[in-house]
Amino acid sequence: MPLEIKVLDYGDIELESSFLVLGRGCGQRKRTYTFGFLILGGPWPVVVDTGYRHNQIMESLGMRGLQFHENMIENQLMRHGVRMGDVRYVAHTHLHIDHAGKDDLFPMNTTVIVNRRELEYSVSGLMHPQYPAPDIKHLIDRLHTRHALRLEDLDLTGMIELFPGCYLEAAGAHTEGSMNVHVDTAEGRATICGDVIYDFHDQIIEPFHEIHANEPRVTGNHGTTKRQEKAAIKKLLNSSRFLLPIHDKPAKIEAGQVVGRLDMAVPGPVSQTVPRRNWFPV
Repeated sequence: MPLEIKVLDYGDIELESSFLVLGRGCGQRKRTYTFGFLILGGPWPVVVDTGYRHNQIMESLGMRGLQFHENMIENQLMRHGVRMGDVRYVAHTHLHIDHAGKDDLFPMNTTVIVNRRELEYSVSGLMHPQYPAPDIKHLIDRLHTRHALRLEDLDLTGMIELFPGCYLEAAGAHTEGSMNVHVDTAEGRATICGDVIYDFHDQIIEPFHEIHANEPRVTGNHGTTKRQEKAAIKKLLNSSRFLLPIHDKPAKIEAGQVVGRLDMAVPGPVSQTVPRRNWFPV
């Protein structure tokens, strides 16, 4: 059975626009998605990222959480016939406030997978407010519980296989320990890329304030260098058929360009076709 990815809608966040795309709309508020993902078709269900703990916790970053009953993770999973206890692995692109807030709802025999560098980074004090105490303290409980936590060293090992058709790889951007999750579907490789990309249109399709051909715009929220951010985006665009970030709808990619947008499943129908860019002067 080919692997497929279902998009889990954990609710929205309202935040400053320039947080998502560097320099865009400073002081202006923007509402954005918060997604997680359910990988089906393998030996067991796998969840990638669990969203934020509750609406109030987003206020610690000056943001507004917009999470309702239908966005609760157990309700999102049940839409696909999956119960919390059915999930074998919860894999994290990284551990920021809007990515690891519901881990404690999973039983301890559901193994949480984190790049070791990300767990270290979460307690380093760098980007500190984005790693809230309840989320990280729960992971420390898992650290001391047999088989409750799985640590990878992706910056040293390179890509590893979680199970046939599903692979974990260091992202090289956003945070020091971020990882991408690659899924081989019937229509090509799909990559769940966390927050390396926030906004396809203003970072990639029509990059905000960029004048060079094929030059992506970085986010306004990262702990690595601008060079690393741009390189990580370019690598994604040139290695996957589909890209699934946490805060925007999935995109279909051809020859390093976004050519279509999908909705809540990959593979799935293209809901919007994006014209190819013509890089030659007219």
